[in-house]
Amino acid sequence: MEEAVMTNTKLQFAKEVKNYYPELLTDGALKFLIALHQEFNKSRLQLLEERTKRQVQFDMGVFPDFPKETEQTRTADWKVKNIPDDLQDRRVEITGPVDRKMVINALNSGANTFMADFEDSNAPTWYNCMQGQQNLIDANKRDITYYDSKKGKDYKLNDEVAVLLVRPRGLHLNERHLLIDGEEASGSLVDFGLYVFHNTETLRNRKSAPYFYLPKLEHYLEARWWNDVMIFAEEYLRVPVGTFKATVLIETITASFQLDEIIYELKNHIVGLNCGRWDYIFSYIKKFKNHPEYILPDRDQVTMTVPFMDAYSKLVIQRCHKRGIHAIGGMAAQIPINNNPIANERALEKVRLDKEREVKNGHDGTWVAHPGLVKIAKDVFDKYMPQANQLDKLREDDKITAADLIAVPEGTITEKGVRKNISVGIMYLESWLRGNGCVAINNLMEDAATAEISRTQLWQWLKFNVRLDDGRKLTEELYQSIFDDEISKIRHLVGEGNMHNTKFEEAITLFDKLVRSNKFEEFLTIKAYQEI
Repeated sequence: MEEAVMTNTKLQFAKEVKNYYPELLTDGALKFLIALHQEFNKSRLQLLEERTKRQVQFDMGVFPDFPKETEQTRTADWKVKNIPDDLQDRRVEITGPVDRKMVINALNSGANTFMADFEDSNAPTWYNCMQGQQNLIDANKRDITYYDSKKGKDYKLNDEVAVLLVRPRGLHLNERHLLIDGEEASGSLVDFGLYVFHNTETLRNRKSAPYFYLPKLEHYLEARWWNDVMIFAEEYLRVPVGTFKATVLIETITASFQLDEIIYELKNHIVGLNCGRWDYIFSYIKKFKNHPEYILPDRDQVTMTVPFMDAYSKLVIQRCHKRGIHAIGGMAAQIPINNNPIANERALEKVRLDKEREVKNGHDGTWVAHPGLVKIAKDVFDKYMPQANQLDKLREDDKITAADLIAVPEGTITEKGVRKNISVGIMYLESWLRGNGCVAINNLMEDAATAEISRTQLWQWLKFNVRLDDGRKLTEELYQSIFDDEISKIRHLVGEGNMHNTKFEEAITLFDKLVRSNKFEEFLTIKAYQEI
């Protein structure tokens, strides 16, 4: 560990850190990170302990419900105000990791906003996280450029670009490359802290501000924590409270029972909620993993039209619009298929139908993962939402119950579904271990959330020896046979002689261990993080 002492606080960098990014990790920036850590890391860890306690209750069969202690918050008549002008129209949002070329292409894509992601689509190597911060600084200064030597092509920003939002890492993720007084720093606080420290003045001079997406909140007290973090940072940086704005991803099953509470806790800062559909499915599996009556069918069958997903999406719209904030729809994971026009049109039609459903339901915007989908999504929203948003669409007649939010969808579990989970999970994990957190697999953009669905479904299916649609039970023996077959396909695809140039051996071992483990691991990224 490389050590430094600052204001009686010991900073340590992991031994593999070679670049200390002096322009980024200035004395002032490090002092700010230390202040955030000392003020908020202990309470962050306490919130994570509360998650563990709640999981024990779920495992015992105490299922989530609307909290009794906050009934007044849900029933009272109150609204959030002060959505900034540049966030009034968010009809198409593009998302992606913080690498330099992606930042430029996304800002130039024609989308209304770009969510630069330090979380699910970013493998948190030291380089990715620090260089990503530098990329965003350059983007906000409007002087970011990139030269692709393979293509012989220069990239720079257009005159008109998307509004930038940043997703820091979730509360569960540490920044293991930086220790403060012997504790690993919080990935959330490092990502948030460096961004506001270096970009607040630049953005305010442009009559904008730092805007965020907050991931994987499970409880309104976690929203309160983030609100306190923002107030502390605003006061530290001497800007008015309420300068920073946040959209919360509703991507855990517990959060959908506390929508009003989450909005209320962040009322100085919140501008919207987003339906983070893939993590939501992952959360459903994880929270109910010990209950055989709550087993989901193949991932491909769990669409936004199944009852529990439809209910949560409509509830988000209802609660957002009642409180005066935006309800953003979910991700279209499809990507253009350039070499197969028929398959491409089929994929694009799925996107159109998905976006049409969202806008007709009342969503104010939607997500895409590829610049090639921006126009398709925008055309749909322009047709059905000519105004900036749909805050006047209140859905007051919807009566969504706790049972609706956890209803088990009909469907089947198939050998094809087992194979896909193995194949996609391992291929994604191999790429993640090489430092790439956003991967195109089978014409879909996969990130950590979809990999989590793959391994958690397999874990639960194997735990309960589920019956496949052909009548067979998924026993250890059948799983091993399918697993071995899928690994053989990967080895053939990669080439046995080329395996040593990849991370497939590590990915295969880790993925199989996570699936077979008696102890369920909360996040595969925590285990995998030690390998990068």
